[in-house]
This record gives sequence, C-alpha cells and structure tokens, in this order.
Amino acid sequence: MYKNSDLQKMITTSDYLFLDRDGVINKRIVGGYISKWEDFEFLEGVLEAIAVFSHYFKRIFIVTNQQGIGKKIMSEQDLQNIHHQLKASIKNKGGQIDAIYYCPMLKDESNNCRKPGLMMAMKAQKEFPEIVFNKSIMIGDTASDMLFGKNAEMKCVLLKNKHTTAKDLQNADTFIENLSEVANLIKSKN
Repeated sequence: MYKNSDLQKMITTSDYLFLDRDGVINKRIVGGYISKWEDFEFLEGVLEAIAVFSHYFKRIFIVTNQQGIGKKIMSEQDLQNIHHQLKASIKNKGGQIDAIYYCPMLKDESNNCRKPGLMMAMKAQKEFPEIVFNKSIMIGDTASDMLFGKNAEMKCVLLKNKHTTAKDLQNADTFIENLSEVANLIKSKN
C-alpha cells in the first residue's frame, strides 16, 4: 500500500491539510481523555513537522472528536485552554494552525458532528471558502479519521501506531509512522 512516491504525489497536489489531534499531534490516552494541559504531550517531531507544513500548505486545520465534554469529564473551557496552549506551542516553534474544529457530542447522539460525519469539514469550508476538499489531505490514526477524509473526497494518510487495525487501514490511501515523514518529503522537494 505505502510508497514514498504515492505520498509525494499527494503532497504536491494538495493545498490544505486536516489533522486529527489525539494520536497524531499528541499522545492518546487509550480509554481516557486529556482534560487539562498538564496531560497533553506532543508526539516526537510534531512541532517541527507542523512548522514545515505551515510554510507549504495554504491552510492547516485540526478536526477532533472530544466526547469527554459530552461525558462531563471536562468542560468546553477546559478544551479551549488546551487548544490555546497547543496553538501557542506550535506558533512558538514557527508553525501555524488556522482553526481547530471539535465535536463535544457522545457517539450515540443523533445528528452527530463527530467524524466520520462531515460537519467539521463543512464548518471549515464555510469559514474558509477557498478550501477544495479534493486538494486536501487528512492525516489521522483511526478508521473514523480515514472515513471522514474519504467522505469529503480528501486524500487519506493513516498514522500507524501499536493500536492500528486492518479496519483503520481500509480507507487509507497510504500510511506513515509519524508526521516527520511528511515534513521530510516536503523539505526534500523544496
């Protein structure tokens, strides 16, 4: 499935980048939630990779399911504080996130804004009308991230980890081990 040239082609034909948060930008707490900044830990190389992305892609977005709010484990203000610190840390390293979209709803709520549904993508496009989804890449670490990308006609890149299953890979166009792989391809191209 994975070929360096496939990823290179995706990069050269894309203007917009959508990133999942937990498991892609920061360490995921399996079976738990990051409810305060002190629990947030960037994955190795992420800050440097996003700095490279910021000089290449026209826009970068984070799209994240955050049902910890719906479960009352944290408040929307707690999440806003985490995202404020996240964006400040990225900016401090020379990167830029244009917007963060999140869904606080529980999985089983109807009319859900959660991935793989497209509500967060549509909200991004409403706020940034220049977005063209088929010129976008979605990088995530779960099946719902990949299906979100496919539903929006984005190119889908799965970030593999020790929890990756065959279902996660189903809708992925290719896979990577970390965000630095994408950054290195961008750097080699310039």
